[in-house]
Amino acid sequence: MSTSIGIDVSKALLDAHLLPRGESRQFPNEAAGHRALARWATKAKPDRIVLEATGGYELAALDALHAAGLPVSRVNPAQARHFARALGTRAKTDAVDALALARMAAAMPLADYRPAEDWQRALRELVQRRGHLVEAIRQETQRQERMTLPLVRQQLARHLATLRQQREAMDRAITEMLAQRPERAALDSVKGSGPVLQAHLLALLPELGTLSPKQVASLAGLAPHPRDSGTMRGQRRCAGGRGAIRPLLYMAAMSAIRYEPAIRDFHQRLVAAGKHGSVALVACMRKLLVILNARLRDAMAERAAMA
Repeated sequence: MSTSIGIDVSKALLDAHLLPRGESRQFPNEAAGHRALARWATKAKPDRIVLEATGGYELAALDALHAAGLPVSRVNPAQARHFARALGTRAKTDAVDALALARMAAAMPLADYRPAEDWQRALRELVQRRGHLVEAIRQETQRQERMTLPLVRQQLARHLATLRQQREAMDRAITEMLAQRPERAALDSVKGSGPVLQAHLLALLPELGTLSPKQVASLAGLAPHPRDSGTMRGQRRCAGGRGAIRPLLYMAAMSAIRYEPAIRDFHQRLVAAGKHGSVALVACMRKLLVILNARLRDAMAERAAMA
């Protein structure tokens, strides 16, 4: 029987459950607790450890377990919750979640966690901060449109000016970081792929260049899933994946349809075949991502051969 550990993560605590022994432990979610967790897990010799993504609170524990040479995986919270419900578990506490994750670790084949490099984590922070600023600008702009009192409009205008300056500072920092990365040339070789998309791909999709076309499309939530039953053939729909990437791929595909020959010709063939405009556009988003994945894969292979 395999040995597995599930760890429920909160801001302050790590609740761990070890199967098949049924042992439960709790550790502080800070450096000393991570070291104690790694020592305890190492003695247990698990075949798999599973944590769910918890807004970044899981990263330090993941890194500590990975550094200890343990087989650790991070899973999507929705996937973990669906698994728990499939087991018939309706209750939701930290201890119950840790047990469900341990069962998930024993029952499912899961990919190993791969720590992001320092530059990827820095780029991710820049990308996330830029996203916060873009959303704040959108909200303040909508408020300004509704307000009529001069004092309120003046304050909103000043706040918007500050937010836009901060967004421009993020754009400059992102551009400077991209300029130092060898991956930039491969991603820049496709028209429609600009600095914002490139930064999001490198920060939020670090697996880019290592996956098959189907895998990268699925990871970005651009793989059409069948909805068939008996003789009924439902409409295929894209769902799941890393949703923050899709809006940027949408804008990039709109540009690539005009300026990138491979994407333009592909789009024209789909439209000529009677495909709905939105279906053709999503297919172009998927093709653009697959091309970028292939270009980066080839560039990585070339650098490895020269090393």
